[in-house]
Amino acid sequence: MSVRVHGTCAPGFERVREEFERNFTERGDLGAAVAATVDGVFVVDLWGGAADRSCGRPWERDTLVNVYSTTKGMTALCAHLLVERGELDLDAPVARYWPKFAAAGKADIPVRWLLSHRGGLIAPREPMGRDAVYDWERVTDALAGSAPWWRPGTAQGYHAVTFGFLVGELVRRVSGVSLGTFLRSEVTGPLGADVFVGTPESEQGRCADMAPALSAAGGTLSAGSAFGRLPAPPVGGLDEHPLAPLTLALGYLPIGDVNSAAYRGAEIPAANAHATARGLATVYRELAGGRLLAAETLERLRTRQGGPDEPDVVLRAGTPLAETWQWGLGFMLNQYGQAGPNPRAFGHGGAGGSYAFADPENRVSYAYTMNRMGAGTSGEDLRSIHLVGALYKSLRDRRG
Repeated sequence: MSVRVHGTCAPGFERVREEFERNFTERGDLGAAVAATVDGVFVVDLWGGAADRSCGRPWERDTLVNVYSTTKGMTALCAHLLVERGELDLDAPVARYWPKFAAAGKADIPVRWLLSHRGGLIAPREPMGRDAVYDWERVTDALAGSAPWWRPGTAQGYHAVTFGFLVGELVRRVSGVSLGTFLRSEVTGPLGADVFVGTPESEQGRCADMAPALSAAGGTLSAGSAFGRLPAPPVGGLDEHPLAPLTLALGYLPIGDVNSAAYRGAEIPAANAHATARGLATVYRELAGGRLLAAETLERLRTRQGGPDEPDVVLRAGTPLAETWQWGLGFMLNQYGQAGPNPRAFGHGGAGGSYAFADPENRVSYAYTMNRMGAGTSGEDLRSIHLVGALYKSLRDRRG
């Protein structure tokens, strides 16, 4: 499919435009955007395609789109801002800030385990209805009262939906405002970055509709369809449960129709940021340039938590990359090169293929957003991989 690409590329970065065009003609993109900065300056800012499956609405420069778990990087950033200000202690028990959380044997779980997917709370202990995800107090009360699914601190397990409620509740209790409000007032608003957790009704007209992968049947997109093939039967600490871990996580706390106004307007800080690629690249530009967080904080958040090659008890039956994913404190680490050649780059990917990261050593930021579902949250999506590869080839040629 031939698609007109809009936007700009700095001289020397034409490879990125070429790969972006190939994403439409060869890799199935419907609507998408890519943005990147080098030394604080945008060298790529491209968009094209359609904002809905009928191709009735073109993708515009300011089109917002659901980025699924790419949201988690924004949520983690809010927590680290509070840590840097001395208002939140990574090694303090969560219960210091959230007393009800001490229930069911969780009194000693430190804050850092929530950020690194080591708290064992991938879902409440009782299934919750389809609309529960829109009721913050109900979800956080359920998590506070739930026993962990494995012994906290002994293993990592991807908290697909609950990560945002757990970390977001800490941000709310410490700052006095919701995660989405904190993000907007402290980060994205001052930067003029189009990133929302809880998209205002006034902005929802800019939202693209998510579309299933080309190989999938049509229908309503939900959390389950977003994550694609579900894992094999559970292992380790989840043996007692009849559902596979990711099935459990998404089934006990479903997020429903991701194209609905209710979903777009809710605060689900693990999964429903609506953003432009330029907005995400703007936030990561500030991280790459050391302007949002101090160097010490950046080193801490991208330090691996847990042991080398530690299997993820939730994702271990997924792709080879996901099953041993390495986590920092709320961020994915760049162990497989999905964020370029620097192993110290960090960011987060989302179900379907969105991805954003900062590379402080090379002074690079990057974001790719799209509405055609693809490979998933691990950053393996070939659309993004080709764009990142072209970006760094261009940078290498520029710097000699």
